[in-house]
Amino acid sequence: MRKIGDIASRTGQLTQVHNLAPLPPPYDRVEDLPARKKLKQEVLDRIDTSLDGFSALGLSRPQTPEEERKFIARFLSGLEKLLSADNNWAFLEPLNLSLDHCARCQSCVEACPIYTASGHDEVYRPTFRNEVFRRLVNQYHKSGGRALAWLKGEDIELNAATLCRLLESAYRCTLCRRCAQACPMGVDNALLTREIRKLFSMEMGIAPKEIHDKGSMLQLRTGSSTGMNARAVRDNVAFLDEEIRDQTGLTIETPWDKEGADVLLIHNAGEILAWPENPMAFAIILEAAGISWTMSSDLAGYDSVNYGLWYDDAQFARVAVRQAEAARKLKVKKIVLGECGHGHKASMVTADRLLCGDLNVPRESALVLLRDIVISGRLTLDPSRNDFPVTLHDPCNMVRMMGIVEPQREILRKICPQFREMTPHGVDNYCCGGGSGFALMSGYNFADWRFSVAGRMKLKQILNAFADCPSPAVKKYVCAPCSNCKGQFRDLFQYYGVWEKSGILYGGLAELIVNAMADIRQPFIKWEFH
Repeated sequence: MRKIGDIASRTGQLTQVHNLAPLPPPYDRVEDLPARKKLKQEVLDRIDTSLDGFSALGLSRPQTPEEERKFIARFLSGLEKLLSADNNWAFLEPLNLSLDHCARCQSCVEACPIYTASGHDEVYRPTFRNEVFRRLVNQYHKSGGRALAWLKGEDIELNAATLCRLLESAYRCTLCRRCAQACPMGVDNALLTREIRKLFSMEMGIAPKEIHDKGSMLQLRTGSSTGMNARAVRDNVAFLDEEIRDQTGLTIETPWDKEGADVLLIHNAGEILAWPENPMAFAIILEAAGISWTMSSDLAGYDSVNYGLWYDDAQFARVAVRQAEAARKLKVKKIVLGECGHGHKASMVTADRLLCGDLNVPRESALVLLRDIVISGRLTLDPSRNDFPVTLHDPCNMVRMMGIVEPQREILRKICPQFREMTPHGVDNYCCGGGSGFALMSGYNFADWRFSVAGRMKLKQILNAFADCPSPAVKKYVCAPCSNCKGQFRDLFQYYGVWEKSGILYGGLAELIVNAMADIRQPFIKWEFH
């Protein structure tokens, strides 16, 4: 068994993933795929504090004892703030509870899809990373909170290797909270992991470029994590309105900045560029149902993304306030979050710790609104138009964290005759493998890790759900009502050749509803991989 203290080893990686959980043929030889990317030796030499031969951040180790001392001092300064009520009032209590109450029973480990997929590699145990952090915190308390009063405790050394590996290991967890659900003590290992990320970002300025520089910072500058400003997004949506007319014969003009509307619809703006059929489907449904709705062209008002949820409280707050201000300005009755899992949690749960007064505009999941529209009979639906095998992916943030389990199922049971559940499903679902920002991260060789390890259990689930119709000639649909999950499925399916080998397509929930609408020119779903 790997010892916790091994993380302080100054050179070499702690492990290499060898014994991956088996996949069914023809996916059992993925390790030989030419897509795999080996890190060059000079990169490995530079990041010799790698956990496993993969890297999410490409951290360069301090080159001199003085640089290492400053690196450690910055960490301890951040740790002091993390453990202070004045600096971390929103999360300190659950952080302390999770630090104090782990019974070391390991009830959580088999619940972790990454630990299971890796062939039970010790480094990926949910408790391995957080026990390192817990012992550093305990040693800090024993020192009386004096910044550099200690460098070596009874069982773990505080050095650059320890800290670099601690941060890399925080980006080997998708924050899916399956482990928290299994814990008899209620310890939230995902919260501890996120707090580690936060410390390194807010105090040390270290975070993945894809979710900081190209994510939340870009959103705050331009209005969207895609880089689209208000004019660009309106031009793109106008083009989609034309596509609706060409494809369905319907004339729809998306309403912008309409005051007093019942609904402010906020999509993950990535949908507009990558999966435009989803915002098109929402427009068709809302118009057909007679809903008074609008979109906002204010900064961040048209993008439900809030990447700060994964790594940084300050970035989270800046975006959350911008989104709430857009809704307040338009005097809408409620915000409806489109098919974006982390956007749901950011706006509907975590923002409740921040928003108050007239910024606390009511927020609702699109899944609930869509269920109400479908079940109420406002649309004329023909389930035979969806008579192909359909399974449902449960986005972790919507389902396990928020309990939105049944609305999407009520819809699918009504409009999809061949709907079948994955095993397990609902709150026991496996993460797509792209959660907590991973679907955006492909630097160095990190993509290999998220496909071969993080997404492995989800791929196995999907293949098992369609085991009765494995031929690619039978077209099959994974309903994934989350933009981040769709990004992971796009890349995961391409990596494994899933479309070619099994005929499995992924897409959202709104598209299936429109596909079943009796008065819509068919088909709305295009059976092609993109």
